Amino acid sequence: MAKHNQIGKEGEQIALDYIKKKNYKVLHTNWRYYNKEIDIVAIDNKTLAIIEVKTRTSSDFNLPEQTVSLQKQKFLIEAANAYVETFNVDLEIRFDIISITINNKKQKIDHLEDAFFPLW
Repeated sequence: MAKHNQIGKEGEQIALDYIKKKNYKVLHTNWRYYNKEIDIVAIDNKTLAIIEVKTRTSSDFNLPEQTVSLQKQKFLIEAANAYVETFNVDLEIRFDIISITINNKKQKIDHLEDAFFPLW
């Protein structure tokens, strides 16, 4: 496995552990709709949280959350719409980003709730 893929998988596991400690109910990980993927789908109270996980080994150039482009947001919104239709979900939806920076065995986790808002 390529190093960047390994770091991404490590970050997703860190994010899962983090939200489970916050009592989120994880419904799916790496849920796919065609070529679009939602890293984590979870319920936080009565809200469906669509969570994008961004992991980096350095924040020197960009913070991980700054790499969620408008195109990526559009893909997440499309995938979330498909998820809601597929599973007949009747909850408020929120788009979160969990930003993880791992360096020298240290982890920094930032959870940005309502990181962006779709224009339905």
